[in-house]
Amino acid sequence: MRLKIIFMCLAAFALAAAAGAQTRMSGTEQCGNPVKHYSLQIGDRPNHSFTIEQGKCTWVKPVKIAGIASKQGVYTELAETSGDHTRYRFYYVDTMANGDKAYYRGEGSMIMKNGALQSCVEKWNLVGGTGKLHGVRGKGTNTFKSAAADGNTLWDTVGEYQLPH
Repeated sequence: MRLKIIFMCLAAFALAAAAGAQTRMSGTEQCGNPVKHYSLQIGDRPNHSFTIEQGKCTWVKPVKIAGIASKQGVYTELAETSGDHTRYRFYYVDTMANGDKAYYRGEGSMIMKNGALQSCVEKWNLVGGTGKLHGVRGKGTNTFKSAAADGNTLWDTVGEYQLPH
């Protein structure tokens, strides 16, 4: 009897650990120039401004959440630029291949040189979704990979997510 109780306890702990497990995700996305862009110079020193912008991204190598591939998304960002350094907060609404949505929010910082993006790292949180992604949670990073002459940028995304129990 004692062995049976120990086995049942171990099985319960294993199921609880599996239910709380994080699932890794990674992908590459391409973002174009913002489709909406508003900038206000502050006026206290050169190149000090607040900006709000919105743009679109498509997945070159989609991430998968619960087996569903990401397709395209829209980001909305609020930034402060001082010289060549920009810090910003963003929201990202990702549309999945089945039509479900994944909702992200995060922050990042970038360095520009002569108007060209040199480096950028974003930290994000996956804060919810619709359909099969309702209640999903996660976290990760986006890292700037490259920029094309037309303004398109490539980003590597890595992170992890957890579906609700």
